[in-house]
Amino acid sequence: MRDHSHHHPHHHRPHFGEHGDGRDGFEQRTGRERGGRGPRVFAPGDLKLLLLALIADQPCHGYDLIRQIEGLFDGAYSPSPGVIYPTLTFFEESEWVIGDAQGGKKRYRITEAGQQFLVEQAVALDGVKMRIQVSKRSLRGHDRPPEIHEAVHNLRHALQMHHGRWTPEEIIRVSDLLNETAKAVADGPHTASEKSV
Repeated sequence: MRDHSHHHPHHHRPHFGEHGDGRDGFEQRTGRERGGRGPRVFAPGDLKLLLLALIADQPCHGYDLIRQIEGLFDGAYSPSPGVIYPTLTFFEESEWVIGDAQGGKKRYRITEAGQQFLVEQAVALDGVKMRIQVSKRSLRGHDRPPEIHEAVHNLRHALQMHHGRWTPEEIIRVSDLLNETAKAVADGPHTASEKSV
């Protein structure tokens, strides 16, 4: 009998709280936000634990958390707001954090209950940190140096700042620049090494 091949029970129980409404489902796609490929960055529950630990270190806004996680991965991975903010809402509902609205933006700080939860999860948090190191190596692939990550970040920022100015001429100019750069990187240092000989 192979009935089990027709049934797909939930493989992971939510690690936190009492919500059985699939809230943790978004975490299972966390690691595949960039292009839908590559290794899973976080196991279910890992991201929540990491976010709570970061808030415990210092009160911060949702955007700060995104940047901090980006920093942990040397820029090779950046979680989307669509993953971060539902988690912060979950924390507030669980009374692990308090969100103070300042100028329309919430700044989150941990509560005593949140601190207690982190104490109880100390071993699990160590496991999360170890998995981050493994994921970071996988994501970096050929071990790209920090200077390259910074350059890629600058490129993303430049494209974001460019919105609203996409004339037909500008589309051609920028796409040509990007395509030429991509080709030069893919071709490798052949030309440079030939010149230096």
